[in-house]
Amino acid sequence: MKSWQGLTCGLALAALALWPVDNALAASVSGRSSTVLEWFDSAGEDTAVPAFQYLQFNALDIADKGYDFRGYGRLGYDLADEVYESYDDSRLYYAYLEKRDFLTEDLDFRLGRQFISTTASASVMDGLRLDYGFLDNYGLTVFGGGDVAYYEGYNVKDAIVGAEVTGRFLETLDLGFSYVSKFEGGLLAQELFGLDVEYDIADMLYIYNETQYDYLSDRVSYFLAGAKYHYFANWSARLEYLYSLPVFSSTSIYSVFAVDEYEELMGELTYNFSDGWRAFGRYTREMYVDFDDADVFEAGIEKIRTDRFSGYLTGVYRDDDDGQDMEGFKVYLACLFNRYVQAGAGFNLDVYERSINYFDDDSDTDDTTSKRYWADMTVYFNKQINLQAKVERIESDLWDYYNRGRVRLNILF
Repeated sequence: MKSWQGLTCGLALAALALWPVDNALAASVSGRSSTVLEWFDSAGEDTAVPAFQYLQFNALDIADKGYDFRGYGRLGYDLADEVYESYDDSRLYYAYLEKRDFLTEDLDFRLGRQFISTTASASVMDGLRLDYGFLDNYGLTVFGGGDVAYYEGYNVKDAIVGAEVTGRFLETLDLGFSYVSKFEGGLLAQELFGLDVEYDIADMLYIYNETQYDYLSDRVSYFLAGAKYHYFANWSARLEYLYSLPVFSSTSIYSVFAVDEYEELMGELTYNFSDGWRAFGRYTREMYVDFDDADVFEAGIEKIRTDRFSGYLTGVYRDDDDGQDMEGFKVYLACLFNRYVQAGAGFNLDVYERSINYFDDDSDTDDTTSKRYWADMTVYFNKQINLQAKVERIESDLWDYYNRGRVRLNILF
């Protein structure tokens, strides 16, 4: 069941073991260890206490040969054993061995569990990726291996293969073409093509596009096009259009059902003040097939920490004729009291007028107000060790309330 998972990650680890110990010690080793303890209440009023141990590990230039190993994963378990029976939430996010300038100066390889991201599709893969650069401005990437699914199980016949070609033209025009096929149980589940375009005109107008084409369904499943005007240093404007249609696996029962498209038109204006202040205003037109379109207005101001204080204040108002209105705000303020302690507090308030029971005309539970309060603190013992803590309370007129908290000890090495 987990042949690909064990094989590829085992190969990456075994490759490290092949080098002598004294040569391996010549590698540059770094990483981060995070020990996390959480607690929260479930709808059944049970309290879960999950504990996690995260580890990010990098070993660079192993044995002075230019091989790098990178890994990141976690071990997890519910100490209270209340919410999840035999709860085990351990994951391996990535673990791969890579080498630049492999055999030739233009070829790189990466072997193991890794994240694959193209305009055609994205996935976590246990396999091999090769990157080849040619003619200075062009690149070719090919990859293949096991397609990792955290929540639906893992099978040796679940595979992914793909390729991407990129190039730069006219000095500032970047083009990319990608192709991805996914297999489930040995059967072709998805076949997708992607196109991405980026063009910066005179360092003033940035134009971009991403298009995904679902070959098995013979339709465009994702289209994003936008333009950003950024000639002036203190302000910019952006206009964007989004079209989205769900892509289901051909082996899934959902592939035979009709799905609705979603469209969105967005305009945004951003102004940067001095000393880390930024203000923005955004309008979004949400367009649906079976429901009324909605108008969403957002505005806010943000302070990036340049000295002691940081935070933000944003407001949102959503209006449509179906009654799915929303209005609310978010506020957060943090202060760095000294080089050892930073603390902050925030409050979110959202007012929903939603059709919770859409087909129940007599329902009186459609309106609900959600509130979230929280406070957080970070203690810096030194540059390598810090302790983070956060407690919050979540309230709802419909679902009552619950509390949750988190403590995280980070150690950099």
